[in-house]
Amino acid sequence: MGADNGPLELTAYVVGNPRGWVLEPASARRKWMDDTEGFAYRCLPLSMANQAGWVVRSPVDFSAVWNGGVYAKDTTVTVPENAEGYEKQITSHFGWGIVTISVPWLFRTAEGYGLMVRGPTNYFKGGVAALDGLVETDWTPATFTMNWKITDPDRVVRFSAGEPVCMVAPFRLDALDRFAARTAPIESNAELHAAFRAWAASRSSFNANPHRKAEDWQKDYLKGEQPGTGEKVKQHRTRFGLKRFGEGQGQ
Repeated sequence: MGADNGPLELTAYVVGNPRGWVLEPASARRKWMDDTEGFAYRCLPLSMANQAGWVVRSPVDFSAVWNGGVYAKDTTVTVPENAEGYEKQITSHFGWGIVTISVPWLFRTAEGYGLMVRGPTNYFKGGVAALDGLVETDWTPATFTMNWKITDPDRVVRFSAGEPVCMVAPFRLDALDRFAARTAPIESNAELHAAFRAWAASRSSFNANPHRKAEDWQKDYLKGEQPGTGEKVKQHRTRFGLKRFGEGQGQ
């Protein structure tokens, strides 16, 4: 396994034409969240999930339409005529209305870590859904593709240049298997039970107040404080500090 302390390696080896492609830390912001007048950003778990990885941005505008068939030829992917070369990176390869994006990197993670490969978190497009994958990038010499499944036949789906089309996030390969999952009555943990009751009472009081204002919004979780006592919790995070690729390499 990789070291539990200190930096972990994540390398993107260039194996294809990277012209126009962007690989960068994901942003906490989303257009639909902006449109809520910032209300959605009060949910810290949403904002944290948004930025928990790196995104790949499309180098070019492209569109796709699926006629409902099962063959690769039943999905037509169109890139601009002047976008020579991208037609080999953005294709209909598998059939069943799946658009396949071949990113120009082979990723290598520290031993014992893989990559979750998915669409950008909390990011939506009508008529198409991102397909998630878990890749053991600590050993495989093969690249992976990012795939989007068109859901509605005869509906044209469009992607814009600069739009995020893929998100990658490292995960520890043995983490899920190490958890001993169980259930228990909340009363069996006196400290947690008391904290839960304090939170529930505060929440009920807040929701029942018809005159509540924005400044009355509860911020215990955002601040990393225990409800009722205000005690600070350890290792609370409100943002990630993802490195840019090439950072620290004199690039």
